[in-house]
Amino acid sequence: MKTYIKNTLLTLTVTGLLMACSTDELDVKNPNQPTPSSAATEVGVISLAQGTVYINGMGNSSAGIKYYDGVPGGFWTGAVGFHALMGDEVGEEAANQFGNQIGMPDLVTLDDGTKVTNPSSVNTQIALIRTVNVNAQGGANPLFNEWAYMYNLNNGMNSVLEIAASTKFAGDAAAQTAKLNTLKAWAYWWKGYAYSRIGSIYYAGLINDKPGVTTGNYVTKEKIIEEAAKNFDLASTALTALGAGGTDYTAVMRGLIPSFNQVGKGVVPTPDEWKRNINTMKARNIVVNTPAKSMTAAQWGQVLTLTNDGVRAADKVFTGRSNSNSDFMSRLDGNIAAKSTGPTGGTFKISERLIQDFPAGDKRLDNNFTKQPAAILFNQDRGNSFNTRWLIDDGGKGMAGVVVLNNRVEGAYELYLASTFEENELMKAEAKIYTSDIAGGLTAIDVVRTSQGAGLAPLSGLTQAQALEELRKERRVALAFRGLAFYDARRWGVITDGRKGAVVVDKAGKVSTNATINYNFLDYWDVPDNELAYNPAAAGSAATKNPK
Repeated sequence: MKTYIKNTLLTLTVTGLLMACSTDELDVKNPNQPTPSSAATEVGVISLAQGTVYINGMGNSSAGIKYYDGVPGGFWTGAVGFHALMGDEVGEEAANQFGNQIGMPDLVTLDDGTKVTNPSSVNTQIALIRTVNVNAQGGANPLFNEWAYMYNLNNGMNSVLEIAASTKFAGDAAAQTAKLNTLKAWAYWWKGYAYSRIGSIYYAGLINDKPGVTTGNYVTKEKIIEEAAKNFDLASTALTALGAGGTDYTAVMRGLIPSFNQVGKGVVPTPDEWKRNINTMKARNIVVNTPAKSMTAAQWGQVLTLTNDGVRAADKVFTGRSNSNSDFMSRLDGNIAAKSTGPTGGTFKISERLIQDFPAGDKRLDNNFTKQPAAILFNQDRGNSFNTRWLIDDGGKGMAGVVVLNNRVEGAYELYLASTFEENELMKAEAKIYTSDIAGGLTAIDVVRTSQGAGLAPLSGLTQAQALEELRKERRVALAFRGLAFYDARRWGVITDGRKGAVVVDKAGKVSTNATINYNFLDYWDVPDNELAYNPAAAGSAATKNPK
């Protein structure tokens, strides 16, 4: 991508607080702008590989990020925030980056028959997207946020691969090979991650494998997902070469992952644990990019194979936490849950539809949310679908053994960056239900509920349709704020067919319990005009605009 690949090549922010080493150990003239020669040391390339992920690839700070906006924030509340809005986990009143419109449904029909249309001047979300997706919007274009972050991540990893190949690592031949393979696994894993996100939200994308090199050859989203799988497989190959890991692997990984993230589930994974993380991501790419009604038995078989060797309950995964300097994320507003906190909510407002998906008696609801005596009403110029009676608790209510969904104490909140055990089990459950092993699917749902302390009776005796409804609700609840809600709404047809039986609070505070919401959201976003303005599609490129 011409706009940012050339400008960000090796100008990645490297912060001493993120590194296991101090800045004077780095062979760089300016630690914030490592050059190819300065990065071509063991410490330098590890520094580059870390900063590429935690600052340029998914940082929640404004450091050097032109498309950062202080209200939605960086990657985890900006790009991922748009997913949460369109997945109807949260609503937003603020207009920054069109946050109060990007998740606004076209029509809400209340219990009394009153129809509340999208009050935007362009009337629909799709029309909004087509109106604001212009280069002149700059960083205010909501379509640009995720694209820019993920291509920063991909380009940085291209640099890591190129530099690592010529870096002289310390130790004997075996140690040097282990360190190189560890960096290869890291780079290919994050390239697979970047392509996964691009292919799961944009109608087309670019495949770039050389640092600073761009192409006008746009390919389909399906080709992008294939590229993700290719890179994940390359990461697995590098991990297999590492065997059980060893001291050299562990030492490099401790340098790649910020020390404050190496807590809880974020401790350095073994190579085998990491490969299971990859399998879960590959299963995700199949599931979230295929309409549920279009999934074939063969695809469900692939998902079962992958999830049967996917993330296990005790496996380490990739996580993020806050620290005193907010190097990766702020404790106060660095994730969706934290940014939903306040006496009337925060930037984000907890959706009534998320709350209604908790089963009756679910301790996860009781431990994490508080119902207000009266509805909290917001600016009505963007409709009223984000009015709510619910606030998220900061730190939970202290119920033993029950998951806490929000904690703004420094370092306390564990943000999941990619694969998780809960997601793996619920994909396994869905595959089993769709392939007639309903009992097995229900057992997998129960495993997730038990692991999160839901306190619910085991599921049994359900029809396939009933089991799928339990699965739908459980994914909404167990995976809340993890960036999956919009993918699910898309593949289940919710964004096109709407949601019936919805709880909605109108502008006067009256509660409808059987409302109908017609979202009519665009399923895959057009390529951002911020890219096309400088890197137009070459002859023979795939379409860059969704025909819908």
